[in-house]
Amino acid sequence: MRISRLYVAMPLSLHKTIELDEDSAHYLRAVLRLKKAHIVTLFNGEGGEYQGQTVEVSRKRVLIELLSFSERSVESNLQVTLGLGISRGERMDFAVQKSVELGVAQITPLQTERCVVKLTAEKGQNKVRHWQKIAQHASEQSGRTLRPRVHDTEQLESWVNQQVGLKLFLDPFATQTLAQLQPEDSQITLLAGPEGGFSEPERDIAKQAGFIPVQLGQRILRTETAALAALTAVQLLWGDLGTKNV
Repeated sequence: MRISRLYVAMPLSLHKTIELDEDSAHYLRAVLRLKKAHIVTLFNGEGGEYQGQTVEVSRKRVLIELLSFSERSVESNLQVTLGLGISRGERMDFAVQKSVELGVAQITPLQTERCVVKLTAEKGQNKVRHWQKIAQHASEQSGRTLRPRVHDTEQLESWVNQQVGLKLFLDPFATQTLAQLQPEDSQITLLAGPEGGFSEPERDIAKQAGFIPVQLGQRILRTETAALAALTAVQLLWGDLGTKNV
């Protein structure tokens, strides 16, 4: 039987019995339909994971005893930061989910000139919480023991000046390719535009901040496709895609 994995935002230690928060308890009880004496895997994003057993599953609470700890990690040696122009609905959700599966370390949703979605402060906070939950579930599903951070939304101009490592922005009209480059200290920052792409002033801002325009083949890719294709490519070139499990 497949063992369910859960992220829990609390300290974990061997042989401790913990009580799940309301959201996690509801998910385990109502969605997974687990009962007493089921084995589950828990992680808190600090590395490693715990095998636990449910000792109480009731409407009042869900208690799990932590039985063993494993240092297991599936994290890439490559630290990838993704700045992602905000796109509509399921496109953005899909990009966040699959980026986590592909090993991204952190994601910042970016407000750009051609963003179709314009977020107020309150709506922006709600969206970020929604994307953080998507990242959490993607971490649980993909076996990651670290949960990538999804930051608050930022303006493109302020974000680009904070980045480090090999800084790349995805540009269908660029002449340089990823294979011609090399990351610095295994750190890469990727900048992917919204549905309408970057404006000329934004392209200039990115270049002035040290971002190198790169192309991903001869075809123009949709925003969510471009980000995921770039993540796959950098993991294959310099990360852990294609490496053997040991």
